[in-house]
Amino acid sequence: MKNQTFLSGFSLLRLTDSMVLLGLQAALFSLVYLLSTLENLTIVLLTVLDRHLHTPMYFFLRHLSFLDLCLVSTTLPKSILNSITLSDSISFLGCVCQLFLMVLLPESEVGILTAMSYDRYVAICHPLHYEAVMNKRFCVRLMALSWLSGGALGTLYSAETFFLNFCGSNRIHQFFCDVPAILEVSCSEEHAAMNVGVALGVLSSFSCLVCILVSYVFIFSTVLKMPSRESRSKSFSTCVPHLMVVGTFVLTGIAAYLKPTSSEPNLLDLVCSMMYSVTPPFLNPIIYCLRNRDIQSALRKFLRKAKGFL
Repeated sequence: MKNQTFLSGFSLLRLTDSMVLLGLQAALFSLVYLLSTLENLTIVLLTVLDRHLHTPMYFFLRHLSFLDLCLVSTTLPKSILNSITLSDSISFLGCVCQLFLMVLLPESEVGILTAMSYDRYVAICHPLHYEAVMNKRFCVRLMALSWLSGGALGTLYSAETFFLNFCGSNRIHQFFCDVPAILEVSCSEEHAAMNVGVALGVLSSFSCLVCILVSYVFIFSTVLKMPSRESRSKSFSTCVPHLMVVGTFVLTGIAAYLKPTSSEPNLLDLVCSMMYSVTPPFLNPIIYCLRNRDIQSALRKFLRKAKGFL
């Protein structure tokens, strides 16, 4: 059967037909998008402009913020535009692009978070070898591997979309296009590439999570053996934000992908979608800046310079 949605596209989730509520939704999404963009752009700029932040840890943080900026820009602008124009449509190609980015970006983010945990492991457990191990070439390779793994899975998923049949409703119970939402409206019984992609994605994510947990077992074991309370406190202060970011990302991902499926749009769908695609980009910069003295110091210097120009 031919793909019937190539020309007409899909209909995204819309919880209400009330213009007032749609306006409130657009205003809320716009506020969250602006704040998330400002937060992540600030971290990217600070880690580029401040020489004291030209270290492996902030190199990975810069790419994490860039990924978060791309992630929130993949979903919210389209949803805001649809709320303003009272539309819920998205073209087939637009949906495929969203699906590609919604696989590439989270998968790459998992890789970056794993690299950051390894960076903390080397810094705390093998400080004398830190500069030799975490050199610029090795950091670039870790970052490139994260992007390539995400890109490979994203290409696999999005390419398979062109071979799916959509013979029924084209309404997606999600405010953006991702793999579960597309498969839910597809009537294709076989999608081998999707199954392979899911298996590879689960294996990759699980492997990264195991590496992060193992790294922190060694980290905490080393930290608890430190005789100085100040040294323990300093080590924990660099690890706790990363653990909070990992926890937020994993929990929101589980909530989004393991939520019960529904035939009608509801508030739970919107909340779970928001948690997975919007919460990490909004919270990550806040988590890293709350206890990070280097970021706070760089921000104060940047604001003083900006005030001087004004």
